[in-house]
Amino acid sequence: MITETVPASPTPATRSRRLAPWIGLVIALMLIGLAISIPVLLGWSVHVMSFPPLHAEWMPRLGPGTLPAVVLAVLAAVWGVDLAARAPWRALVAGSFVAGAAWLASLATVDGLDGIGVILDTQYEYLDTARTVTDFPATLREYVSRIPLDSDDNWPVHLAGHPPGALLFFVVLVQLGLGGGLAAGFVVLLVAATTPVAVLLLLRRLGAEEWARRAAPFLVMGSAAIWMAVSADGVFGAVAAWGLCALAYSATAERWRATAGWGIAAGLLLGSCVMLSYGLPLLGILALAVLYLTRNWRPLPWVVAAAVTVVLTFAAFGFAWWEAYPVLVERYWDGVASRRPFTYWVWGNLAALAVSAGPMVGAAIAMAVQRGIRLRDLVTGERAIVLLALAGTLAVLAADLSQMSKAEVERIWLPFVPWMLLGTALLTARWRRIGFAGQLGFALVVQHLLFTGW
Repeated sequence: MITETVPASPTPATRSRRLAPWIGLVIALMLIGLAISIPVLLGWSVHVMSFPPLHAEWMPRLGPGTLPAVVLAVLAAVWGVDLAARAPWRALVAGSFVAGAAWLASLATVDGLDGIGVILDTQYEYLDTARTVTDFPATLREYVSRIPLDSDDNWPVHLAGHPPGALLFFVVLVQLGLGGGLAAGFVVLLVAATTPVAVLLLLRRLGAEEWARRAAPFLVMGSAAIWMAVSADGVFGAVAAWGLCALAYSATAERWRATAGWGIAAGLLLGSCVMLSYGLPLLGILALAVLYLTRNWRPLPWVVAAAVTVVLTFAAFGFAWWEAYPVLVERYWDGVASRRPFTYWVWGNLAALAVSAGPMVGAAIAMAVQRGIRLRDLVTGERAIVLLALAGTLAVLAADLSQMSKAEVERIWLPFVPWMLLGTALLTARWRRIGFAGQLGFALVVQHLLFTGW
């Protein structure tokens, strides 16, 4: 007599794990579709360039970077997931930087070398002003007075909208002889390409190497590269990632000197983030997540002291963050922000994020939420992935609801993208393989159909 084994019915938890990525992916794709179509169907002017929710224009094209980008995408889709899982750790870290830099460069050069060099040379960016700065302390003393829209000789949009640390970065490049658009563009590209390296090192330090390997392909190659390669926000994201990495090293150090040293480094980097962008104090949510995961709060005094030192140093030379921020808010609402309807951008922002991070960010967040319900039952590495992905998501939601981010978030929120994408490590191997290929194809389509202006 032959008996047939009847498979056990899926448990509710199993069904939830299977459904979560589908739900997240569908929501991301629906947000993108609605954000593109609703302004057209309703004749709704949302005051951005011609292809909302992105600050972009419809411009189908091919270029010098097309073939390299396609070749890289095909190679990564076929071997990327397996290589990330099996490569020696040092090779994975080094390869992440090399592959990431190549991917950023190939996408940018779809528009030729102009795709790297021209954007930073526009009147709205930092570089043009940086070339004129001969006395940076004097610039700091007048910085706040030049933020208002009605002030004499008011700052260009990006300078007015950021603390002077962003300008200082480009002033340093000019002083080093790297003040040309192309030279500065390559520096931005290479710095941005270090972001996945910092995230991988942080995860390994937290005992999550296996999970880091699963997320690595999504961190290295995706549509965020379109903006990271040519935007100062790509640099901000790298500084943030290294600051959080240093914090993880501090919190897991065995000796107090290492705790103090890494803590001071973390504070200097994270304090610099405060002076790079007004939205980056939200990195505090991720910093608290790192400390919670290590169950070690000893680095906190070192980190806070170093970060405060950075902010107070700028204040001593004439720029007080707490005085500048209210002035920035007035400038923000005196400009185009007052004409951008919050009823659209409160969810249109999330659609723009889904384009920048790639639609798989929806699946990643959904998995993090699903696993986060039973956080205490997770193993150490999985817990780290879940908490960091949720912390990144929470930071984005806080920025969104503040109404100080309306449009252009595909660039502005780049520092939070890698942390949300960590949720891809929670997906099954099949999901990761197909999803990663989808991310690559999506990035190619976006770059070749749209001119983003960054």
